Amino acid sequence: MIRINLLPSKKKKAFALPPAFIYGTAAIFVVITAIIAGTFYLNNQVSSKQSEISTKEQKLKKLQAALEEVKNYEIDNKAYREKTRIIETLKNNQIVPLRLLDEVSEMLPKGVWLTGLKDKGGVVSIEGFAFTNSDLVTYVQNLKASKYFTEVMLVESRQTEMEGFSIYKFNLTFKITV
Repeated sequence: MIRINLLPSKKKKAFALPPAFIYGTAAIFVVITAIIAGTFYLNNQVSSKQSEISTKEQKLKKLQAALEEVKNYEIDNKAYREKTRIIETLKNNQIVPLRLLDEVSEMLPKGVWLTGLKDKGGVVSIEGFAFTNSDLVTYVQNLKASKYFTEVMLVESRQTEMEGFSIYKFNLTFKITV
């Protein structure tokens, strides 16, 4: 015999997850996904900033090298200008001794000879001998007439004996203007 049960049977209920668990799991998944995405984003930002820093450091090194070159150029340029100034000064001062010796020897009359000539900062001191006082006066007048000498002054003139001859020993000073 066949039996048919027409009564509703107890069906096993399907396992149902509570909604709080489902929402909680979804929220945890969203939070983990956001954390992972944030981590990737921040790592990307850090790496881009590090590459910017390295690029700027390289640029800074290049600029420092260029700055060092400019400083070296300025030092070299200053040394060059100083050397040029010294050369120009020497060139300008080169004519002073030439002019001095030329004028002093040209104006020297017969009977006068020089034993010493010193130049100290544009003030010239001459020592020498003359046979006569008139020769010495002529020499002083010649020096005063020169356009290159100023303040010609006979400092000392005295008569002395040299090898049986009476001569005049003199010392005079003047300023040279070239």
